[in-house]
Parts: sequence; C-alpha cells; structure tokens
Amino acid sequence: MPHVITQSCCNDGSCVFACPVNCIHPSPDEPGYATTEMLYIDPVACVDCGACVSACPVGAIAPDTRLDTKQLPFIEINASFYPERPADVKLPPTSKLAPVIPAAQVHARRRPLTVAIVGSGPAAMYAADELLTQHGVRVNVFEKLPTPYGLVRAGVAPDHQNTKKVTRFFDRVAGHRHFRFYLNVEVGKHLSHADLLAHHHAVLYAVGAPDDRRLDVEGMGLPGTGTATELVAWINGHPDFTDLPVDLGHERVVIVGNGNVALDVARILTSDHDDLARTDISDHALKALRDSAVREVVIAARRGPAHSAFTLPELIGLTATSEVVLDADDHKLVRADLATTSDALTRNKLEILTELGDATVPASRPRIRLAYHRTPERVLGQQRATGVEFSISGTEELCRLDAGLVLTSIGYRGKMIRDLPFDESAAVVPNEDGRVVDPGSGRPVPGTYVAGWIKRGPTGFIGTNKSCSLQTVQALVADFNDGKLTDPTGKPDALDSLVHTRQPDVVDSAGWGAIDAAEIERGGDEGRPRNKFTDITEMLAAAATAPPAPRRGLLARLRG
Repeated sequence: MPHVITQSCCNDGSCVFACPVNCIHPSPDEPGYATTEMLYIDPVACVDCGACVSACPVGAIAPDTRLDTKQLPFIEINASFYPERPADVKLPPTSKLAPVIPAAQVHARRRPLTVAIVGSGPAAMYAADELLTQHGVRVNVFEKLPTPYGLVRAGVAPDHQNTKKVTRFFDRVAGHRHFRFYLNVEVGKHLSHADLLAHHHAVLYAVGAPDDRRLDVEGMGLPGTGTATELVAWINGHPDFTDLPVDLGHERVVIVGNGNVALDVARILTSDHDDLARTDISDHALKALRDSAVREVVIAARRGPAHSAFTLPELIGLTATSEVVLDADDHKLVRADLATTSDALTRNKLEILTELGDATVPASRPRIRLAYHRTPERVLGQQRATGVEFSISGTEELCRLDAGLVLTSIGYRGKMIRDLPFDESAAVVPNEDGRVVDPGSGRPVPGTYVAGWIKRGPTGFIGTNKSCSLQTVQALVADFNDGKLTDPTGKPDALDSLVHTRQPDVVDSAGWGAIDAAEIERGGDEGRPRNKFTDITEMLAAAATAPPAPRRGLLARLRG
C-alpha cells in the first residue's frame, strides 16, 4: 500500500525530510526541485510508514487505497517519475541532506539576533520558521493588510481548500513566543527601511511580485478588460479589489495565457454555485456568479499544446470537475505534438488533452475551451470590450471571438521597494543568495535581504519558498556570526512605541486571532470554512474585540 502525492502538493519539501527511506523526489538538493510541478513518491521504495502524511502541510498525501476517483491518476503519475524495477527491490535508507543553518552566536556584548520580515506570505513565514528554530532569535513580521499570509489567503482559488491548509503551519510559526505580528503597517509609509534597521539586526523583504505583466495591445484598458490575478483577488475578497468592476452579463469570457491562474479563473467562472457556496469565496463574488450569464470561458495561448503553461496536476483537477473542450483544429495540434514529443511530463498532458470533448457539441453546462496558436492583436469595442481579435500562428488568418470580459494571465512583475536597488529588466531586487547587492559597487547592502518572488522572480509554487527562504536565512545568520550586522540602536520597547505612534490602528497577533475567529464563526453558520471580511474597517472592528496584549516590560524581557 504505497502512499501517493496528489494534486494539492505545495512542494515545500517537508515530506522529503520526514521520509526515513528517501523515497520522495526531487529533493531540495536535486536540480529539478525548483521547477518540478509536484513531488513524487517512489512506490517501490515506500515503506508505508505514513511519516510523510503527518509532515505534509496541505493534506496532499494518502495511501493508494484511500484515493477518490479524481485522485486515481496520481498513482501512475507518481510511479512514472521512477524507473521500473522488481517490486521486491527496496532502496536502502539514506541520510537526509537537511541543510543546517549555522547557530546564531550571541556574544556577551551582543543582543540576540532580531530580524524584521516585510510581508507575511509563504516566503515570509518559511523564513520566520527557519529563524525561530534557533535559540533566542526574535522575529517581527510587518504586513500592510490587517490579515496575514499573502497569496495563500488572496491568491489560492477558494475551491482549493486543501492548499490553503498550509496556513495551519503558518499559525504554528506565528504562535512562537519570539514571533510578533505588526499587521496593518505599511513599510514605506508608516515605517522606513532605516526605521526597521534601527530596531533590528537585519531586514528581510518577502513582498512577492505584486504587479501583473500587462498585454500591450490596442483596447486593453477598456472597461471589461483586466487581469486574471485581479479577478482571483476579487473572488477571494482582497480588500483592495472588493470594488473591482466585474461584468458577468455576457456569454463568453476570454483569458489570454494558459497557466494555472488562468485555469483557476476559468474553473471558478464555470463552477456550480452551490459547490462554491461551501468554500471561503467572498460574498460579493458568489452573488455575481449566481447571476452570471457566462456559458463559455476560452483560454487562449500563443504557442501550441506541448508548450501549455499549466501543470499536469492542475489539468487533471480541471478535467475532473469541469467540462473542457477543444475545437477540431486544436485536436489536430494536440495529436501532432503527441506524435513528436518524447518528454514524459508533456506526453502526459497531451494524452489528457486528446480525451477532451468536441467544441462543436452543444454544452449542457458552462464550459471551458482551450485554444492554441492564438496571438492577441487587439481588443474589440469602443466604450467597452466586446471581443478579441487574434492572429493564427503560421497563417495570415485572423480570428475574432466575441466576449464581454477579456482577462490576461501572462505573468507577474516585482515592484520597486523604497530605499532598495531594483533590477527593472528582471523585476527583482538584485541579490546573491538573498543578500541584497548594490549594482553599482557589487557589494552587499548591509543588513538587507530578500526571499521569495522579489528575490528569484515569479517561479515555483507555495512550497518552493521554503528552500528559497532557507538559503536567505543561512546567509543572514552567517553574516550575523561574522560580525557584519550592526546591533540595533533602539531599545526593544521603543519599536512598539514607534509603531503605535505612526500607526495607531496596528493589528497584533491577538487582533489577527480575533479576526480569524470571527470569520470562522461567520462561515460556520453557513457550512463554510470561513466567511471573510472584505473591508478593512470591518477587520479592524473585529481585531478590536481581542483583549489587549501586554506591553513588553522588564519581566517579559527577562523571560524571553
């Protein structure tokens, strides 16, 4: 009864280090780890101990006998990653590579290592976890919203509740006695980089890549155009996108780009409303979807099927729950690519695409159509978007699709951070192993670090940030031990006073706990995991119901 990793795999590698027989790959030290679509359990080497099940933060692992029908394809997918061999051949246990962070060495005249982390998404929380494994290290996390966890809260589709379970791990990190939240505090507005350095040995920025890459064609910017990322944020109730004008009063939506986010949007727009009502989808999005006239979502890609950007697990999940079709020409493209492709992962995708339905058959429910070799030339319409004109690759033919909503899903860009250098072409903060580097001198910027997408660009998955943050923390601790980080000049209590002076509406861990509890209670009354607050005023009102946290006095410092 080997265990199997399924669709919701977050790639954080916790299972790799939990496994006593090294049967999960690629591991963080292997070349393919940073780009793999998921991790895979070797069915021959697996000894069925279940250690990986306990370690997985998103519930993605189960014995092969306990998979539901939708998950059965993952038995073969896991096995296909490994070479065939006799079933009685077991791999011997191997030592774990588990990278070790050097201990933060506190000398008699130095304070314990204190780090400010800007951002509270996966990269930030994984970095906090790595830092807090060490004795005495203190971590303060600053987030501009009153709620933490970044894209896990606002970017993961609401019907992917298993993926969102990673927040349980983040909650455990946030519960550490040397961890503090400063939520509803914007660095660059309420506090400067210099303010943070005055109260910490180092500042680690884990702010992601918040900007969408924009499609530069005529008509983009008209009412009825936008990005898939914005729509996901609206669906998830992000307060900055609550008032996004989303018109679902037309029969067709076109999405340009075919990555996982495009699939998420298409799936939500065509899902059964009653199913969505059992998730943490925002109330305003659920109401709009109940009233929606959308019957088809077209996902258009410039390249062919073999170059599809979506991952195999997401494609399997999509076809298991949604009606997905191709037109006759695209079926021909899929068969042609399958005949010439040798890569196993790509072949798996193409084989699934060959089984999709015919777009000419009338649909009984809202459906998703995948379209290839379509290059957008312009968005049609005068006062608002009415469709898209595409050129067909390899021909001089033009194709028009009527649509009332046109979305792009072509990637992300990092955003310049005040007081830090920025690489405009790569849209990241220039760095070496997470150390921010001045591009003029080539030297590290003292006490300044990055992790996540602002460090490496928008690549990988939620769990990829674990190894990324580990590398940065290793560099930071090494610099502390080498005496390269300056001790804070501000006293420990002074940071609290400064923050409350600059932002009286700061939300601490207790405040977030009150918001969290209120959302869960609101959802429980409706059979939902939570019903989110989508307005900051409402969030602050909920946070205010928390008992006031004691200020950090002498006794607390002695105990810490």
